[in-house]
Amino acid sequence: MSADDDQVARAVDPADGPDREPAPASRWHGLHHRLHRNRAMSATTKLVVTLVGSAVLTAGLIMMVTPGPGLVGIVAGLAILSTEWDWADRWLKSARRKLEEAQAAARAMDPRVRRRRIVLTVAVVIVALGLAAAYLVIADWPAWSVSVWDRAQSFFGFLPELPGM
Repeated sequence: MSADDDQVARAVDPADGPDREPAPASRWHGLHHRLHRNRAMSATTKLVVTLVGSAVLTAGLIMMVTPGPGLVGIVAGLAILSTEWDWADRWLKSARRKLEEAQAAARAMDPRVRRRRIVLTVAVVIVALGLAAAYLVIADWPAWSVSVWDRAQSFFGFLPELPGM
C-alpha cells in the first residue's frame, strides 16, 4: 500500500472512532459526515432526502406531460437523491446527458416551429380553462370542492367566498 493509499484509507476508515472526524474532501462531504454520525440522524437524513428528492423527481415526471421544465425537475430530483443513493447517481448521469441533448435540440429548432408550439400550448390551456368555467356555470361547484373550501375558510379567515355561494 502506498502512502497515498494509506492516507485515503485513513480519511474514510470508519474505525477511526466517533471522536476522530475524517478530513472532508469538500464542505459538502463534511456536512454529509456530520449528518451521518449516528444511526438515528443517518436514518432521518436518508428519509428526508428520499422524500424531498422523490417529490422533486415526481414533479419533474409530471411536468414531462404538462407544461413545465420536466427534464430540469428530473435532474434536480435525481441530484437530491444521489446524495444518499448510488442508483440515483447512475441515473443522474444519464438524465444530464438527455438534458444536454434536449438543450441542443431546442437551440437548433426553427423559430417558426417554436412559436407554433407555444401558440398551440396556450390555445390548449385556454380551451381547458374555458371548459372548466363552462362546467362551473352549467353544473355549479361540485359538492366536494365546496366542503374543502369551507374547511379551508375555517382555518384561513382571509379566503373569500366562492362565486355564487
